[in-house]
Amino acid sequence: MLSRVNQKQRCRDQGLTPVNALAKSMSRLRYTDVPLAWTFVAVALAGAILSIAAGGSAAADNTVVKRFSNGTTHNSVGIVDAREDAPQDGPQAIYAADDGSLYLLDQVNGRILRFDARAPGAPVQSLELPEQMQPTDMVIRRGSVYVWDGAPQALLPTGRDDAPVRGLTQTRSSEAPDDFTLSTFAQMGSQALDSPAELLGEQTRAITASRKPARQFIASRGRGSIIADVTTGDKPNSAQVDVREQVSNTEIAKLRLRVRDRIGVVEFLEIDNSGRMFVLTENIPNSSKRAAAAFVVRFSPQGVQESVYDIPLQESVALSRRFIAISPDGDVYFLRSRKSEVDVVGVGSRTVRSTAVIDNPSLPRLADNEARIAGKGPLAAVRPLTRQQVVQTAFGFEGLQWRLTPANYGPDPDTTCTGFNRIRRPGYLSGKLNQEVRGVPYCWGCHGSLNQFRARIANGTLAGNVCTHNDPRIDVTGVDCSAFVSAAWGLANHFTTAAIPAITTELASPWDLQPGDALNKAGTHVMLFLRFTPDRKAEVMESSTGGCNGRVCRNVYPLASLLARGFKPVRFNALQDQTVVAAAASNDDKSAGKGVMHAPPPPPQTGEGKAGAEPRGRHHRKHTQEAGR
Repeated sequence: MLSRVNQKQRCRDQGLTPVNALAKSMSRLRYTDVPLAWTFVAVALAGAILSIAAGGSAAADNTVVKRFSNGTTHNSVGIVDAREDAPQDGPQAIYAADDGSLYLLDQVNGRILRFDARAPGAPVQSLELPEQMQPTDMVIRRGSVYVWDGAPQALLPTGRDDAPVRGLTQTRSSEAPDDFTLSTFAQMGSQALDSPAELLGEQTRAITASRKPARQFIASRGRGSIIADVTTGDKPNSAQVDVREQVSNTEIAKLRLRVRDRIGVVEFLEIDNSGRMFVLTENIPNSSKRAAAAFVVRFSPQGVQESVYDIPLQESVALSRRFIAISPDGDVYFLRSRKSEVDVVGVGSRTVRSTAVIDNPSLPRLADNEARIAGKGPLAAVRPLTRQQVVQTAFGFEGLQWRLTPANYGPDPDTTCTGFNRIRRPGYLSGKLNQEVRGVPYCWGCHGSLNQFRARIANGTLAGNVCTHNDPRIDVTGVDCSAFVSAAWGLANHFTTAAIPAITTELASPWDLQPGDALNKAGTHVMLFLRFTPDRKAEVMESSTGGCNGRVCRNVYPLASLLARGFKPVRFNALQDQTVVAAAASNDDKSAGKGVMHAPPPPPQTGEGKAGAEPRGRHHRKHTQEAGR
């Protein structure tokens, strides 16, 4: 499988430094090989010296173990290209099963692909998802396929085990998913969310130091059911993970983590068949000008820090939900989605000292003159806003309950999109004719206030449009990502993601984000920030085709996965001093005033700002504080 990576890793596992490894190799050479040997010595010593000069072992190589092209065959996956204000839509999750096989969620094509990373040329098996189900996450547990479609759904494969195509049918069991399944989903943010009432009215959600542990449940391969209690340290760059068996309460290890700047999420992922422990963590600098990074840190069975896997997040890699998988044998895989292909990457590791501070391989400084819209254009006149009003308006879009009439639904089959037999209609509306639905639909190029959307729906306008390969349509209603944020900020104009830098200020530190701020990737996607969760993830509101199944919804993401992919923490200028602002956008930016709103959306009243606040339990990751347990 990962021959080069594993050879390097075996050397490290045996405690060999580059020079020691060289000496061991030299001892095997015959006398007649002396000239070759000295050439080998010179090259290897040069590499070792460079490695030592860099302050540690060189970064390990990553290996592409499986590549999927863009398409509908078994060796391809559905990829919908990014367009202005429309992020790329493609595979959302990867997971390693107990038998070592990998599962890839190809939700654009409505299926899950199963393959063997150790045999890239072996046939790929397709598991077809039930009709109308469009999940955004996936976990394989106890022979069942669990998918996240607003909540965990258990599926069982049908047909022969070796059939190239099998079905997936929803189980009728009334038994709720256990803590271990829920906790695994929550690792990457698929979790039940707090009620809007717990967010509205808060003036800040800054990270606060807490000595109370957050509890995680893990069904590990090497030690069975375990519990991990994560406690942040006295300093913001450290954390401790207390690991013990669930049944016997026997302590397994106390894992200590320190990063260079400030620690983000700490998620215990796995104990492999050799007893080694794997923890996902983040280094998020206090300055937005320095790069954030995500790592998987490997500990020995005795709890000694020994290796780090640098997750290759970058701006060209599309956002996905579950981008890390750990095999039973301890291989680390990364889901890398790009414009025309998707790679499953075997991540190499670098050795670290047991007490080392985990740092990025490099922390490049970003240019101070990053893309900004120059010049003056249409005014973004707004009334003075409070953060509570912004969040209330956002919840109005997310929680709106409305009836999907035949005129709103449109004809079946709906085949107005091109490519992958995609349809215009957002996925969450499919099969819901004449039913009550929740949330304003995603509509590429559409705009408007919440009241305008209601009026258009009442007048029989088509609802939503996920097509991005065609020109924006004028016969549909809803909001795309920037139109939603523009409405939440009370803007009289629709400012696209490319124009948002002109009306915002980039925050000096991502930790300064407060409710009503945003995470913006110019030209691609924008999310409204709501809060930091207790385990230091970013909770956002967004209008999205992939992450929200075609509507406005709330999501939770590891912060580094957003920052490393190019999202910038920004603050709308009107929120800085609560005054009316005149913000500029380029006149030649065709999107900068597109879709002028007739009036800023008023602050939501009872029934609008808290519409659809249906009861929701806390996320079951048990990141609620476990004091006294």
